[in-house]
Amino acid sequence: MQIHMNNHERMLKSLQMTEMDTPLSTPCNIQICEVTCDSFRIMWDMTPEDTARATHFFIDLSRKESRNPNRFKHRDVPTKLVAKAVQLPMAVRGHWFLSPQTEYCVAVQTAVRQPDGDYLVSEWSQVVEFSTGDYAMEHLQQLLDKAKGSAGRLLKLSVFYRNQHPDYFDFVRSECGGLMCPALKDCSGSHGSPINGKLHGVFFSCNTEFDTAYHYVVLVLAPIGSEGDTFCRTRLPMLDLASNPFLTYTDPQGPGEEPLYYHASDVILELLFTEPVHLDQGAVEQISGHHQLMSLTTANAKKDPSCKVCNISVGR
Repeated sequence: MQIHMNNHERMLKSLQMTEMDTPLSTPCNIQICEVTCDSFRIMWDMTPEDTARATHFFIDLSRKESRNPNRFKHRDVPTKLVAKAVQLPMAVRGHWFLSPQTEYCVAVQTAVRQPDGDYLVSEWSQVVEFSTGDYAMEHLQQLLDKAKGSAGRLLKLSVFYRNQHPDYFDFVRSECGGLMCPALKDCSGSHGSPINGKLHGVFFSCNTEFDTAYHYVVLVLAPIGSEGDTFCRTRLPMLDLASNPFLTYTDPQGPGEEPLYYHASDVILELLFTEPVHLDQGAVEQISGHHQLMSLTTANAKKDPSCKVCNISVGR
């Protein structure tokens, strides 16, 4: 009887060792869902045997290489995550400083932790690419609150201007019937802005002198009921044109009087108007002041991630 029990124990131990040594299958059919600016959920297919055995998941995440890297590149952080096996899909948030509107590559392994502390691991899955989303309204509100703190006193505004080369205005007259047509917003400013690469508009600058201004603020002006208005209502915080710290408007007080505009003095303020603007609504002439913005000087310019005024923390 004693011999029989020992043989049985040896058989059980042999079966256990065989099961532990059985290779794990490679995860397949990787799926990414519920993507936000700072999180995502991931799932993949495993055999029932591997699902029962797996104790841990290894996830390897990296930014997709860009041909035009941001010169203000964030410091790289460890890309591999070891997580205890959970029911899929698995939420990934906070383990990395995920950036919005950024392309990533991800691959996974399944693993079984063995008694000696080592891991039996599967082969890496195929690499899947995905892009994180735009800032949510709550993030934009945080940026707005920071911008309000930098706005400074209001100065009277005499002109909205487009500092373009004369050839641009000649082209508008000859080829566009005098209409300055909306163009697609570039990727400058906040990397997670929901208007980057999605909203069309005509840019105007407000400041003619800003020797000490450093921070940019972009306001979108969209007529009620317009396509731009519909786009922005669910994506951007709304400001009151009569009482906000960046740009105010007051109706003419009497016949022959002009409306009054005031702009924030301590930020570089730009206005994106979502409808065409005819040259006849203004004048093509030289304006006075120092450091007027050239329209292309800020094209696709990224803000400095070390600036505590212009950045918010997400995914932490």
